[in-house]
Amino acid sequence: MAFGNMNSRPGISGSGLSRSIPTSLAEINVTPLVDVMLVLLIIFMVSAPLMQQGIQVDLPKASAGNLNEVPDQLILTLDRSRQISLGEQSIRAGTLLKKLEAIVSAKPNIEVVIHADQNLPYGFIAQVMAEVKRAGIARVGLATDEGDLRKHL
Repeated sequence: MAFGNMNSRPGISGSGLSRSIPTSLAEINVTPLVDVMLVLLIIFMVSAPLMQQGIQVDLPKASAGNLNEVPDQLILTLDRSRQISLGEQSIRAGTLLKKLEAIVSAKPNIEVVIHADQNLPYGFIAQVMAEVKRAGIARVGLATDEGDLRKHL
């Protein structure tokens, strides 16, 4: 008898009747678990769209049509503070050429689309485009937002 009294003998009790040991049922109540999981699911569903952050870039306006994205297209973002990002990852100054050369060795037909803030100096954007060309990427484009079709230069 694992849970019995150490001083009593099996089958003998103070009242003269044999004592039965209550057995516990090992059941897990699933209802509180499901409640907690549903609350967590709702929290993540509400907070997930808030956590998607991008790099804030004020693209110049142009009346050119939209281009379709192709699978071998790399997005290079230049923000107002001259920070360069490759896709969603920020890169340190001076490492752009090495990273682009590594990408070109894996995907030789890759295209680069530059998302540059419209307030950046033209010279800085030209330097970045020259780095892209130096890495061996032949197709480079500049992204714009849709502008007013009635405006002409």
